[in-house]
Amino acid sequence: MRFKDVFSIIGPSMIGPSSSHTAGAVRLGRCARQALGVMPNEAEIRFYGSFADTYVGHGTDLAIIAGLLDLDTDDVRIRHSIQHAEQLGMQIKFVPMTRPNVHPNTVTMLLQGDGRKVTMTGCSIGGGSIEIINVNGFDVKFTAVYPTLLIYHKDRTGMVAEISDIARQAGINISYMEVDRKMRNGEALTVIESDERLLPEAKQRLEQLTDVNEVCIIDLMKKEAQS
Repeated sequence: MRFKDVFSIIGPSMIGPSSSHTAGAVRLGRCARQALGVMPNEAEIRFYGSFADTYVGHGTDLAIIAGLLDLDTDDVRIRHSIQHAEQLGMQIKFVPMTRPNVHPNTVTMLLQGDGRKVTMTGCSIGGGSIEIINVNGFDVKFTAVYPTLLIYHKDRTGMVAEISDIARQAGINISYMEVDRKMRNGEALTVIESDERLLPEAKQRLEQLTDVNEVCIIDLMKKEAQS
């Protein structure tokens, strides 16, 4: 069981008419941007459910793009985020879609930038809170309430233990961990939510592990709190 934090109880500081359709959407966009590691130069945004029905009127399109620019939920630039993104060279495509048995506030973001690609699906579940449910074809879940690690690696014996040991040595308390693999001994993704931020030295040690392909950090805490 995960305990609720202050954010989920009182809601976010935000720009926009709806915490689900705007604040949550900003956070979804930021997750995808940080998973990509750069501002995307191409972004296809696929909306489902009520997102697909009302994304223009509720500003969900502006919010997602603001997130892709890595803006916070209370940034006044959200209102003009699409214009800002296009001025920076981002090519944007919005696609309303239908899909059975999906949360009503669901979006899939297909991003490209600097030779990299990321596909991420997530839901805005109320009060500005989100849940990511798929990253690059891996069925993993995380909320991004806490600093989150995405570790892409080969599925092999001892990998999770080695990852956990580096976290222990770095003084990181793992609050949540999940692993998904595409096949036995194939590609896998480990997701770790931690109480502490990961120091660059620990990230480097994880990247140097045998059979680790990439390590990404998602941290949605306000930028001024990170400095």
